[in-house]
Amino acid sequence: MATTKKATTKSVGDAGETLALAHLERQGLTLVQRNYRVAAGPHARGGEVDLILRERDGTLVFVEVRVRSSAAFGGAAASVSASKQRRLVFAAQHFLRRYSALPPCRFDVVAIEGESVQWLRGAFDTS
Repeated sequence: MATTKKATTKSVGDAGETLALAHLERQGLTLVQRNYRVAAGPHARGGEVDLILRERDGTLVFVEVRVRSSAAFGGAAASVSASKQRRLVFAAQHFLRRYSALPPCRFDVVAIEGESVQWLRGAFDTS
């Protein structure tokens, strides 16, 4: 009798990031870094950016990948809460410290629901 291994949240997320990366690379973006993490302090939550890519025009794109099996409860895109956005911005600001002149930037979301991949450019504002 064969056993089936249940997919973990991490394995589903990793597969979603790989799918999102392939989708964005087909659109002409190039990978700068994957899974950029930063800590905020010993008792404070930091942030992570799933994918950092560069557009052909030089724009840095910070991408949050969300995977859901269905569109229930608003779907994948709706799951990027205000607190998640703040953690993404925190990590992006940390990443940008390596640049002497800041490049143009934006925050995108790739929402994957079942077989559907939706790329939301400029999904949220940092103001």
